[in-house]
Amino acid sequence: MIPIILLALLSICVLVQLYFAFVYFFPLSRHQDPAITQHVPVSVIVAAHNEQDNLFELLPMLLDQEYPEFEILVVNDRSDDDTEFYLYELEKQFPNFKVVTVKKTPEYLNSKKYALALGIRAAKYEHMLFTDADCRPYSTKWIEKMQSGYVTGADLVLGYSPYAQLKGFLNHLIRYETLLTAIQYLSQANKGHAYMGVGRNLSYTKTCFFRNKGFASHIKTTGGDDDLFVRDAVNNSKVNIVIDKEAQTCSIPKKTFREWTTQKRRHLSAGKQYKANDKRKIGAFVISNIFFYVLAIILLVINSHLAILAAIVGLRHIVMFSAYASVARRLNDKLSLFLLPVLDIVYFFNYLFLGISVLLYKRIRWK
Repeated sequence: MIPIILLALLSICVLVQLYFAFVYFFPLSRHQDPAITQHVPVSVIVAAHNEQDNLFELLPMLLDQEYPEFEILVVNDRSDDDTEFYLYELEKQFPNFKVVTVKKTPEYLNSKKYALALGIRAAKYEHMLFTDADCRPYSTKWIEKMQSGYVTGADLVLGYSPYAQLKGFLNHLIRYETLLTAIQYLSQANKGHAYMGVGRNLSYTKTCFFRNKGFASHIKTTGGDDDLFVRDAVNNSKVNIVIDKEAQTCSIPKKTFREWTTQKRRHLSAGKQYKANDKRKIGAFVISNIFFYVLAIILLVINSHLAILAAIVGLRHIVMFSAYASVARRLNDKLSLFLLPVLDIVYFFNYLFLGISVLLYKRIRWK
């Protein structure tokens, strides 16, 4: 009797996952970005703390963007390296380059959000595009491609920012986690249910920012300048997605498991403040996957109904991995099919352990 109950629960988990695959994930793989019809001026904003080496690489790429009218605005956030000298030299050379310097952050405010808010206030143009110092646009058309999202009358445009491909299993896991996270938030936004974005590649208008009172609702929270802002903005703003390769930025991944888990704990901590309905959707997908693996392992250990178990597991893997691969191809993101089964089980159990650790979360400041 118990094995039958376990098989029934396993089947329910698979059905939940198939629902997400066919309703959200496969449609995302067929998404087509709109073509830009009007080139509005854009302010590209980067907040940087001791990022001199990264800025050496990023800023020339931003200044080289093929777009009629834009400015680059860098917020130098309490840097004590040579960032300040480099930025002011660029400001002298390029009329569309602007520097905002933060000497001290008020104690009761989150430092990155304070820096971004100052940058937004200083921005010259209504349309703003955000990235981080350790990101690199894939093309000189990045600004243009991201601005195409406004053609449909959007106030906020979500982009995709994968991590660079390096050697080692950890890099495979980081890129797989990034892909699955993107599949979830982009597919939900594609269906009109946006709940988050990533600050590494995000665009919105000044009107949108001030209409939603900026970061006021989460100004003390570590992280959330992207996902929690999107959480608030969707109440009265139209959201669009842009996912073409030329619209993407590539980020530098963490090199150690400790650094990466610290980063993910910060992100999961912000996730505790998502809307209840969004948490239910994310939870349904994640929990169904965790229980799928737990139940499958139990049934395998007790050596019960192995033929039925193999059929259920096979069906799940074929459909879900096909969905992931389809979206990865649409994003022009490399996905290791050979490592996929291992990455999938490691990802979801790691998600479980990180979620438990967030219950013991200690505040982490942005640098």
